[in-house]
Amino acid sequence: MMPRLTFDPDLLRRYDRPGPRYTSYPTAPQFGADFGEAELRRAIQDSNGDPIPRRLSLYVHVPFCLSPCFYCGCNRVITRDHSRGDDYLTHLCREIAMIAPLFDRDREVIQLHFGGGTPNFLSATQLRCTVDVMRRYFRFSDASDRDISIELDPRTVLPRDIGELAQAGFNRASLGVQDFDPAVQEAVNRIQGVEQTRAVVDACREHGFRSVNIDLIYGLPNQTVEGFRRTLETVIAMRPDRLAVYSYAHLPDMFKAQRQLDASLLPDAETKLALLQLAIETLTAAGYDYIGMDHFALPDDELAQAQARGGLHRNFMGYTTHADSDLVGLGVSAISHIGTSFSQNPRDLPAWQAALDEGRLPVFRGMFLSDDDQLRADLIQHLMCQGDIPVSALQRRYGIDFRTYFADALTQLAPLAADGLVRIDRDRIEVSARGRLLLRNVAMCFDHYLQKPAERPRFSRAI
Repeated sequence: MMPRLTFDPDLLRRYDRPGPRYTSYPTAPQFGADFGEAELRRAIQDSNGDPIPRRLSLYVHVPFCLSPCFYCGCNRVITRDHSRGDDYLTHLCREIAMIAPLFDRDREVIQLHFGGGTPNFLSATQLRCTVDVMRRYFRFSDASDRDISIELDPRTVLPRDIGELAQAGFNRASLGVQDFDPAVQEAVNRIQGVEQTRAVVDACREHGFRSVNIDLIYGLPNQTVEGFRRTLETVIAMRPDRLAVYSYAHLPDMFKAQRQLDASLLPDAETKLALLQLAIETLTAAGYDYIGMDHFALPDDELAQAQARGGLHRNFMGYTTHADSDLVGLGVSAISHIGTSFSQNPRDLPAWQAALDEGRLPVFRGMFLSDDDQLRADLIQHLMCQGDIPVSALQRRYGIDFRTYFADALTQLAPLAADGLVRIDRDRIEVSARGRLLLRNVAMCFDHYLQKPAERPRFSRAI
């Protein structure tokens, strides 16, 4: 069980440094072009041969948006031409038809998520038909905890669309809000009313959705503590089951859309820290549990329950409840995690379409995990989800002496322990209440890709 959260601004200032979000380990920049279609097919075949084959989680990327949000760093295509959705779905169905037969039929789909972009750029009817196609090619589980979820833009989805999505099996939704302050919305080119957002939340509940998530962002232009307080109070009144409160990273050299923002309107470091503190204190006071990183959930939500029983998982979709599954990414830029491999589809639409037109699985980079990668991935996954490192369990599972193998990492961890972020015992390393907001900093100590190549330990699993 994670300790309760303690907000320590001095510690956050001192440890403020860029680092991976660890939705995977190794992270995507480590993927290589030497991993292609043949390697993906081998990874799937190997995973089918596991003594207990894992269930499947499917992720579908829909890149289209009607207008640009200037803070966005997602892979998206701005267009008002809805006919482009028809062509995209033609290629998506072709990809489904190519990859689904590679998996043994007894491997059930326990989770399906549509992300973007704006998935509801597609009509509710198109989305329902897409799910129907996937049901023909994949075997969907009938388990009560099966998730079919979608990211929705409340500005463009109608409450009546929610009923059609529910008929298709959707039972979870995530709504983008970011901030309800008009000055912030104007600065980021996302004008969105409270009532239209509330109408979508209410429609999801009316049609039996098990969970509704709302996304917020702090650190946007024109944000103030008082304005963000009003947004938090408005959102809490809607009582979403989950919230994600992301930190805005201003990287205009990487993301073109961000060049449209007036950087002089961004809150300074102290204001941004105050916004984070406000979000944490307001949401926890309203009864939400802090899950980790950017995520909050009500205690009776499946995300909080999964963490309590040790079944929480972290991947490219954030925190999820289905740890025992292989992730199959479909669509442009989508990432798969199958067995001991990662692979990614082309990030640009023409390259993804061209591969499918040529009858090839659209893979442009990836990697097989080494034994060392698997050990560290296991360690970091447990750390990010449960807030500790099970030293004894890792020693037994991988046949290592933890303190010898991770001597360099423990040296890097020592200052964090001295600052009270972690407690290091013989059998366990535990993140403290003061360290919960700095999970990434702890994980970075164990990331050998952040070390110099000569310092990286080599490990081969004992046979």
